[in-house]
Amino acid sequence: MMVSSCQYRLVAITRLYSSHNSAGERTAVCATLARMKTALSDAQRAALRTQLRNELTEAIVYESLARRQPAKHNRDLLARIAADERRHAKQLADMLGAKAQPNRFKAAREILIARVFGLTFGLKLMEKGEGRAGDTYRLFADGLPELIKIAEDEDAHENALLSLLDDERLNYMGAIVLGLNDALVELTGALAGFTFALNGARLIAMTGLITGLAAAMSMAASSFLSARADVKASDRHPGKTACYTGIAYVCTVVVLIMPYLLLSNVKVSLAIMLASALGIIALFNFYLSVAKDAPFRKSFLLMAGISTFVATVSFCIGYVLNHTLGVG
Repeated sequence: MMVSSCQYRLVAITRLYSSHNSAGERTAVCATLARMKTALSDAQRAALRTQLRNELTEAIVYESLARRQPAKHNRDLLARIAADERRHAKQLADMLGAKAQPNRFKAAREILIARVFGLTFGLKLMEKGEGRAGDTYRLFADGLPELIKIAEDEDAHENALLSLLDDERLNYMGAIVLGLNDALVELTGALAGFTFALNGARLIAMTGLITGLAAAMSMAASSFLSARADVKASDRHPGKTACYTGIAYVCTVVVLIMPYLLLSNVKVSLAIMLASALGIIALFNFYLSVAKDAPFRKSFLLMAGISTFVATVSFCIGYVLNHTLGVG
């Protein structure tokens, strides 16, 4: 069923003469009426109602995160984006002649993601959806050209505003990469070698844990000294750099040795360990692809290829040692 443009005009005229509207708002409504030459189908109205709800939901997310930020750049930036989202929602409500309620569950989820995984990751993940929203708005360009401005605002949020966010996790991403990548390469190789060089899952787990924790402390210490000596990295605290590197290393160690602690079959444990390593690599590169717009496929294949190659070589070394020297 097509909704006639007369019905839109009736709703807009009612709003136009509302005592709550300013002269500027009345002028904007008049301009909208002048351009509204085509009717919207039920499907189009449903799409715009969905976008209206999304704009209200995202406004809540930005406002909530802005309140949690110190009185500096990030708070002002988030407040500006929230104001844009509120303005977009008002424009859509005026066009549709209807109100909507935000999705508070989705808003709470997005806020939690941003607080746990970092402001930049959480907001850019949400803005990926806004990229699709911009495409939706452009579908209405012929009948409602004012939606092009909303689409341009959505593009600006991701391409300009969010790139200016100051996020500590991204500032220390180099330290995290160092710990994570070194643990993946070293420990997958060590555990693969231990699997055939030693007998017993618990013995392999114990040996791997000792090796991993010692390497984690060594890597954290090296990261501390490197950051302390690098005068160009004055924005990164040496202590925090060491902590990020060490924590990333230890977390990786725990995940990789867990199959050997839970299972007695060392070959099954090896397979699960390698799958876990690939899973960690995939999750980490997904994080980078969202937070830093890095190419996921290229980075994933590079890290996975290096880890798999080292594990294969170590596996062969362990096999040879086991059969030639009788180790284990």
